[in-house]
Amino acid sequence: MTVTADAPSDTWEQHRAELTGYCYRMLGSSADAEDAVQDTMVRAWRSYDKFEGRSSVRSWLYKIATNVCLTMLDSRKRRATPMDFGTAGSADAPAPAPRPEVSWLEPIPDARVLPTVADPAELAVARESVRLAFVAALQHLPARQRAVLILREVLQWKASEVAELLGTTVASVNSALQRARATLAEQEQVQPANGAALGGDLDADHQELLTRYAEAFERYDVGALVALLHEDAILNMPPFDLWLQGVEDIQKWWVGPGAPCRGSKLQPLTANGMPGFAQWRPNPEGDGYHAWAVQVLAIRDGRIAGYTSFLDVETLFPMWDLPLRLDREGEPIRG
Repeated sequence: MTVTADAPSDTWEQHRAELTGYCYRMLGSSADAEDAVQDTMVRAWRSYDKFEGRSSVRSWLYKIATNVCLTMLDSRKRRATPMDFGTAGSADAPAPAPRPEVSWLEPIPDARVLPTVADPAELAVARESVRLAFVAALQHLPARQRAVLILREVLQWKASEVAELLGTTVASVNSALQRARATLAEQEQVQPANGAALGGDLDADHQELLTRYAEAFERYDVGALVALLHEDAILNMPPFDLWLQGVEDIQKWWVGPGAPCRGSKLQPLTANGMPGFAQWRPNPEGDGYHAWAVQVLAIRDGRIAGYTSFLDVETLFPMWDLPLRLDREGEPIRG
């Protein structure tokens, strides 16, 4: 790419989605990723006169974004999932209290991180690389190993390019990549499987599954919902550290602590290359509905294998441009 000293900021604006995806994988937070990319753009604008053109604008932006992310990770806890806090719980146990002190993994809209025009195979790889299980596993890597693995394995950079970006040697990059792969392999052994990442252009069978799920959930037909689950399905709800595995416990939860979800409204969305729904629960006073969760579903072998309800709606709903309230007819209330 040829640039001039007075190149406008839209010279690098075309890279925003891929930079957001990179920062999201690094940070595990949709809000932090947005902040990191904005900081990257501001730094690029302020220092553009120092850009000497020895690398592409894209590589230069990735270097700035990497430094921003490494600085942010120096002062922040890694993003966690409920499965990081031990073995599966029981629906018969007392309902847990939320843990606001934990930095939880957050979902992100597909539109923020996936290319709008891409080869189908490349798009499939991009979806896989932002799925919740993969991003959660990345959080167990030291920051620089995380950067190396993403740049080498996801973005397919050469070891020499990564070494130049990080100011290190090819040998160090290869060593970091080897250690990162070993850590991810360990995570696959200790973390429960919760399904494949399915999103985007779903086939007819998966679309039917999601339609049946949404209709059953809005009716709150727990029997019909349970019939859609894998026998080893997982349910989790950040900011609660409790997670459940298996049809029996999930059914007990839905008819017990989850019963206030009866009468909810759902709207389809996609997050992390996976299908999901925005959920509004009925207001206890009986006047309309209030935002409750972003649900993200993992599907395996034609059934729901993972069900994550992210409850931080004040942060998440605006990312999908969703209202926090609906009226009695289910129409958005803005403002």
